[in-house]
Amino acid sequence: MTQSVVLQVGQCGNQIGCCFWDLALREHAAVNQKGIYDEAIGSFFRNVDTRVVGDGDSISKGKIRSLKARAVLIDMEEGVVNEILQGPLRDIFDSKQLITDISGSGNNWAVGQKVFGSLYREQILEKLRKAAEHCDCLQCFFIIHSMGGGTGSGLGTFLLKVLEDEFPAVYRFVTSIYPSSEDDVITSPYNSILAMKELNEHADCVLPIDNQSLFDIISKIDLVMSSGKLGPSVKPNSLVTSSARAYQKRQRGRRKPFDAMNNIVANLLLHLTSSARFEGSLNMDLNEISMNLVPFPQLHYLVSSLTPLYTLADVNIPPRRLDQMFSDAFSKDHQLIQADPKHSLYLACALMVRGNVQISDLRRNIERLKPSLQFVSWNQEGWKTSLCSVPPVGHSHSLLALANNTCVKPTFIELRERFMRLYKKKAHLHHYLQVEGMEESCFTEAVSSLSALIQEYNQLDATKGMPMEDVPRLRVAV
Repeated sequence: MTQSVVLQVGQCGNQIGCCFWDLALREHAAVNQKGIYDEAIGSFFRNVDTRVVGDGDSISKGKIRSLKARAVLIDMEEGVVNEILQGPLRDIFDSKQLITDISGSGNNWAVGQKVFGSLYREQILEKLRKAAEHCDCLQCFFIIHSMGGGTGSGLGTFLLKVLEDEFPAVYRFVTSIYPSSEDDVITSPYNSILAMKELNEHADCVLPIDNQSLFDIISKIDLVMSSGKLGPSVKPNSLVTSSARAYQKRQRGRRKPFDAMNNIVANLLLHLTSSARFEGSLNMDLNEISMNLVPFPQLHYLVSSLTPLYTLADVNIPPRRLDQMFSDAFSKDHQLIQADPKHSLYLACALMVRGNVQISDLRRNIERLKPSLQFVSWNQEGWKTSLCSVPPVGHSHSLLALANNTCVKPTFIELRERFMRLYKKKAHLHHYLQVEGMEESCFTEAVSSLSALIQEYNQLDATKGMPMEDVPRLRVAV
């Protein structure tokens, strides 16, 4: 069994990470009721004997003593990390896993990347090495960060280069939260474009998620629940709401539904790793995702959708037909980024199913959906499937669809347009250029990198509807 280490960077990354560990503990508690430390738990947690002074002895077999998350928490402000350390999850982290500062990055990618990157590089490396030493077979680093802020975008992408240099054989999966057009950080277009260049060059897979899509999903769930058709009940094992209290606060309109939005992203990560943690008739490892869904190095942006949405809402709706779940996975309302994959070009697609679903159900639905989906001519059978027998807590089945699809292009185009509106006026540029090591060429190189990526998607889109070519076979001269 392989292990993964989670790196949560910045305010957004740490808040999502907090939700992830909460859900992971609940999921394993529901499956592993005897409290035995097994390979499934070992993929994300260490079993530690806290009676031993110092780092504590790791116990690979037997009863669970004290679980420690395989994680490194980084933020250049103390607030969110301190909140986590004072909350119910405080016992799964210790000071050896934390890096914090007090000043923050001031919504400035250059400060996160150049200043704090240089300042904390050795400390970060030491903690990464320590986390890696505790793994028998380290397969993946999961980086969770936002693109709009300073620490998440700057220090989050700085980590990618460090990981590539120090752990070249370990996969780098990045969950990146993209700002919406109404983002309250004025400089977020700069931060996002500068971060995109690093993602292009140093990530193996990126799962882009935008705040607006998450907000829309939660709004729809709230609308259904407040319509009175279903009653006010929320199941106690709620996957989206951190607690009933958080849900009630949202209902009273005191806060935006960040808890529920963060939990959707945490669910995505749980689904992504479910096949590697639990038994199933068709397992899919993380290296298989990268191998099968990324045909070209830079086109590693995967659009994700989770279905059914009511699984996430945890409301008492009768189960919809299984076939509807597959149909929903390809509708734009279920995407975690504002995109419509059905009317764009697929390079490849993965369906990760959890629960009581048969292989025949999978095959039947793929055959049913294929005629309505446009795959690139040279990869018409570009499907990868997995079946994990353990469903999410309290549910019979669920589906995560990952698509390498040209529908991400509009998100990148809009990001470039927002960047250019600021950059043409040179607005706020001095805040970046006063940081040592930062030059105006950093901006031009970043936007050129993004334009090259958009152009690659354009070239693929231009092949839509073209007849399949019969490629001549290679002839060997005798």
